[in-house]
Amino acid sequence: MQLPAYVNDITETVARALAEDIGSGDVTARLVAADQQARAHIIARESAVICGRPWVEEVFRQIDPTVALKWRVAEGGRVHAGQSVLSMSGPARALLTGERTALNFLQTLSGTATAVARYVDAVAGTACRIADTRKTLPGLRNAQKYAVLCGGGVNHRIGLYDGILIKENHIAAAGGITQAIAQARALNAGVPLMTEAENLDEVRAALAADVDLLLVDDFSIDDLRAAVRLTQAHRAVGGRTLIEYSGGATLERIRELAETGVDRISVGAITKHLRAIDLSMRFY
Repeated sequence: MQLPAYVNDITETVARALAEDIGSGDVTARLVAADQQARAHIIARESAVICGRPWVEEVFRQIDPTVALKWRVAEGGRVHAGQSVLSMSGPARALLTGERTALNFLQTLSGTATAVARYVDAVAGTACRIADTRKTLPGLRNAQKYAVLCGGGVNHRIGLYDGILIKENHIAAAGGITQAIAQARALNAGVPLMTEAENLDEVRAALAADVDLLLVDDFSIDDLRAAVRLTQAHRAVGGRTLIEYSGGATLERIRELAETGVDRISVGAITKHLRAIDLSMRFY
């Protein structure tokens, strides 16, 4: 998968991760002769969607660029338990030193991609897309956003800089949703304009302003269906607003939410409630 433009920090991210692990030097790796060569592979211990190849490659590039890597699974590909993900060969010390950092990136990002894929699979056959949020691990925002794409999801705004999202506190401070939207338009920021709505009156106000994205937060199923009907009627007469559901979108109820006709459902859990995939590296 091609890296999106916002993933421009891999070198720095990997360097920080290696620095915190290696520190003044890998003293245990000195048990192995400096000229000893070795082969190893990374094995999946459970079914998963694999993600993190650019970070793993950068780990070994920074430690020793003579390490050769041969991927057995494409980025974003699915694996089963016992399947080989990556074969490696090169200086034994380099393989040992890079093992944990490489696995940390691969298991974390694969965990994100796998979680996304479960939600994507659950809404298959509908027009709904699964979107991420800004509820990411500090320092791994760009990496996790990329992992969402590998899992079949879509990105919401990357940060505070590439989209205006009017939330309940902005609405309260501005004196109402109409006023908040007007003030946002006056900024001429050149980024998408999105707003949350907490009731159907706010939905109507947002549609009247033809915002780019309308987020309905914690609506009942009946109110969500009503908001979808209003949005679809708005688009039928030339409006452009997309509608997204947010709040409490668990895997158990994601299908019901998707079948209301929403364009997207944002799920904070896919990046926030992370369970790393069980991967291990073995010499052979």
